[in-house]
Amino acid sequence: ELEDPYEKIGAELVKEVAKKTDDVAGDGTTTATVLAQALVREGLRNVAAGANPLGLKRGIEKAVEKVTETLLKSAKEVETKDQIAATAAISAGDQSIGDLIAEAMDKVGNEGVITVEESNTFGLQLELTEGMR
Repeated sequence: ELEDPYEKIGAELVKEVAKKTDDVAGDGTTTATVLAQALVREGLRNVAAGANPLGLKRGIEKAVEKVTETLLKSAKEVETKDQIAATAAISAGDQSIGDLIAEAMDKVGNEGVITVEESNTFGLQLELTEGMR
């Protein structure tokens, strides 16, 4: 537990950033945390140097729009099972996990739900449950 109220607010902000990133993207929490820290640090530095906080906020919002637009333009659709396996393997850091995720995606389709659960058994397995849960 942090004593300093400002440190406490900062820690809560970072936790919220990481949680929202995980909820929306499922990955990238470290990147989001580093970006949040840089935004806070540079924002405080600019405000201390006399920048208008509302102007700074508007500038950050415009930058977010531009970055989002650029990322969406450069994004590539992942369509084939091999592409899904390669992408998942990079994210998981393990080719066998990537292959299993691709297999799961192939079985449930774009609208299906994949749930990862810890098991008492060794290894990886895929279990398909038909219908709604």
